[in-house]
Amino acid sequence: QVQLVESGGGLVQPGGSLRLSCAASGFTSSSYTMSWYRQAPGKERELVASIFSRGGSTDYADSVKGRFTISRDNARNTLYLQMNSLKPEDTAVYYCKTVVAFRPQWGQGTQVTVSS
Repeated sequence: QVQLVESGGGLVQPGGSLRLSCAASGFTSSSYTMSWYRQAPGKERELVASIFSRGGSTDYADSVKGRFTISRDNARNTLYLQMNSLKPEDTAVYYCKTVVAFRPQWGQGTQVTVSS
């Protein structure tokens, strides 16, 4: 059974950092493109960053380029999102996502709040 479990969210001051984790089970995550999405209150869910299965290349939304880094630990079957220089507009629920056997798979989300 495919499962994604996010952790690492919390309350942080502007300019601070957080590292989100997404533990995968039921499949080998290194063989799949993995992504982080976020959804702020009253807004649509948006793609934040992706790491591709072939070559491990990455892609970022313009709003987070230079501040966020997506990575994965294949031995731990875990996806990460390192978030630096956080801004209040980064406040959202963050989700990890993949597609396995043509089915989108989402985690339950982790709340990130950036506020002084």
